[in-house]
Amino acid sequence: MTAPIKLPANQPPQFYRGGAAIAALRGASGPDTAYGPEDWVASTTTRYGQAESGLTLLPDGRWLRDAVHADPAAWLGEAHVAEFADSTALLVKLLDAGQRLPVHFHPSDGFARRHFDSHFGKTEAWIVVGTSGDDPRVYPGFRESTDPATVGAWVRDQDTDAMLGALNSVSVSPGDAVFIPAGLPHAIGEGVFVVELQQPTDFSLTIEWRNFLDSPEKGHLGIGFDTALKALDTTGHDPETLIRRTAQEPGQRVELLVPGAAGFFRADRLRPDPALALDPSFTVLVVLDGQGRLRTEHGGDLPLGRGDTVVVPYAAGQSELSGGLTAIRCRPPAPGGRP
Repeated sequence: MTAPIKLPANQPPQFYRGGAAIAALRGASGPDTAYGPEDWVASTTTRYGQAESGLTLLPDGRWLRDAVHADPAAWLGEAHVAEFADSTALLVKLLDAGQRLPVHFHPSDGFARRHFDSHFGKTEAWIVVGTSGDDPRVYPGFRESTDPATVGAWVRDQDTDAMLGALNSVSVSPGDAVFIPAGLPHAIGEGVFVVELQQPTDFSLTIEWRNFLDSPEKGHLGIGFDTALKALDTTGHDPETLIRRTAQEPGQRVELLVPGAAGFFRADRLRPDPALALDPSFTVLVVLDGQGRLRTEHGGDLPLGRGDTVVVPYAAGQSELSGGLTAIRCRPPAPGGRP
């Protein structure tokens, strides 16, 4: 496999509303465009407990997961395979919050190994690409260190006001990027549209489950809240240490995430006009606006426009992105870059 591939939308069912911003970006229309708040792009990850839901289907009829397993060196590169085997080590989503998401958090690698038999936990980051409404906000981490017993009582009583009120509340605009380490409690507010990068799992420990999930079991994924809360970061955080605000940064290539994110994934905003060279890498491109082309060392030549999502295998080689477009380039961590 040496050619980049343009991908259709892939919107598995979710428990919350949203999707209109995804439809608008992709130019979709019809009665159901406001449903499907997540588009899983170039996904080799399934929804929790599912066999296939969430996986990306390639135009040739294969799951991307199976194609990567069949030839991981071509898709990912030898150095990546030496560190991560045949995992892409990355999941990219378009996420359009049509309502505020519940307060939740994700396990670390070590916790996921012990309780979910997984090499990866779920550190993530949000790149804000659109907002709507009067006051779009995100909620990253507790404002002050909080007694775990107090949090446990909030969860037991489903005290939503206390949970949400204890979190940082931060106004966001397009160009802001928020890093969410494993364990950090968080929520995304209504009207926030993001490109999300994360480790390739679907482990969400949802402490505000009432009015969102059918049962508390779906909140703690069967391990019980007493166990799940051991993975929660109850320390206070200055949210500005987690955020980069890049809307006014000039240049063809702008790094979007805080330095601590590089051990988990990498993201850049690309504005090539007229052209920009890109090194070989497994890459997911999300085109936000404009038009251009992606030409690769081994003959690939793909026209690009607003709303396109593209997966680029390592074996495509050196690439050139050209034209008057803006794209988000998402990549797994560099080999040897894990903390």
